[in-house]
Parts: sequence; structure tokens; C-alpha cells
Amino acid sequence: MAITIATWNINSVRLRIGIVEQFLAGHAPDILCLQEIKTIEDAFPRNALIEAGYPHLAIAGQKGYHGVAIASKIPFKTVEKDDWCAMGDARHLRVRLENDVLLDNFYIPAGGDEPDPAVNPKFDHKLKFLREMVQWGEARRAQTKRAVVVGDFNVAPLEHDVWSHKKLLDVVSHTPIETDLLAEVQAAHDWVDAVRHFVPATEKLYSWWSYRAADWAAADKGRRLDHIWVTPDLKDGLVSTEILRAARGWDKPSDHVPVLLTLEV
Repeated sequence: MAITIATWNINSVRLRIGIVEQFLAGHAPDILCLQEIKTIEDAFPRNALIEAGYPHLAIAGQKGYHGVAIASKIPFKTVEKDDWCAMGDARHLRVRLENDVLLDNFYIPAGGDEPDPAVNPKFDHKLKFLREMVQWGEARRAQTKRAVVVGDFNVAPLEHDVWSHKKLLDVVSHTPIETDLLAEVQAAHDWVDAVRHFVPATEKLYSWWSYRAADWAAADKGRRLDHIWVTPDLKDGLVSTEILRAARGWDKPSDHVPVLLTLEV
């Protein structure tokens, strides 16, 4: 059985429900994981997702900030929400699909502008979140063999995951402390980076382009912040991935674009 999972930081689902519907109509993934939905659960546009063919919904909402959701054609056996760093933020959802694959959807803190945890509480929060994810991965490793983790990790880990490795080494999302920590998270559960499984690490690859550029496509100063990882037991099932760059040019776009994985489970 092949399934397609998409992850997308939508940057306000109510504001951008039109392009969500456009994406679902054009690409029809089996599961859509959203981050930064920026709405409470009661205000989430459920009907639009249900009418688009996604009746199974898991939502962790928060007024005006953060928030994640999973919309699926495939039923869930269970739904769980974890409170990371005891902050009370809506940054995580876990579902067990009816095929017993575990799917975690994360919105890791962005970390603010100053990459110094001593003076920037947001960056300190980000580092603590990543360290907690290392412990989480180590704790689950023996018990969880068929799992997928997706989301906006807010870290571009590799040299060619940013437009300029040299210029971004001191910029939050590509600093060595962040990339090293994300590598620890990945190693804690032997996660396989699904996109880089197909695209060599020597090739430039982005999923985010800033709103600040007058012409984002011409400047092409992107970063790969959005990720899909699978456990080693699912590695042989990797079929294909796609980063939908064109979505950055849609009407009222998010600054992130969808990342898709097709997987034999």
C-alpha cells in the first residue's frame, strides 16, 4: 500500500484555506500535516477539509500562535498531544494510523533573531526543545519501528540546505549549535531524511523563502526548514519526494511550501 504524506507550514490556516484547497485538489495526498495554523481548535476550518475528502482530523490549536493539525483520508487509531518544554504551546501531534504507522507532526520553535540563549529566551527555548526531542527519540527507539516524523523543524541542517552556508552560519536556523542538535535528534532514532534520500546533499534544496525579498524567485535565498523523516524499517518503502516550489508563488502564499513523501507501508 502506497500513501502520500505532505507537510506544510501554512502560516494561518484560516487566512490561507484557499491555497490549502488548491493544493489538495491538485495533489491529493492521503495525509496533510499543517504547522502554524494560528487558530483555536473550534475555529479551525474543518468543513473545508472534510468537503475536500479529509474527514479524519486531529488538531492542536492555539489562539494567534503556533498550532498543528493533521487532515487525513486514512482513519486514526489514536491521537496524542505532548507538551514540550512544559510551555503549554500547541507544537505537536501524534496519530497512529489504521495501518499502525505512527506519525508525529512538529512545529519546532523558530528561535528569534539572536543566536545566544543567554540573551534570547526564544533561542534558549528552541535549544531546550531540540534536546528534549533527543531524549524522546532515545526513549522510543526500541519500541517504535514503523514511524514517520514531519514538520517545520526551523533548522536547515546541511550546507546546501541554505543559499549561503558561509553567510548564514551566524543566522538562527543554520548555526552550528542548532544543526548539531538536529543531527543528535536524527541519530537518537536513526531517522532517515526522506528528501535527502533522493536528492544528494551536494544539491541546493529549499522549502522556505522570506517575505522580505521583493522577488523571492529571482533572489532565491531559501532554506530547507521543512522535513520528513522515517524510521529505518520504512526506508525500503521510500518511493518519491517533492518540494512544491511553485506554491511559493500562489495567491497569498505561505513563506513555506509543501513537502511530499510517497511511501510504501
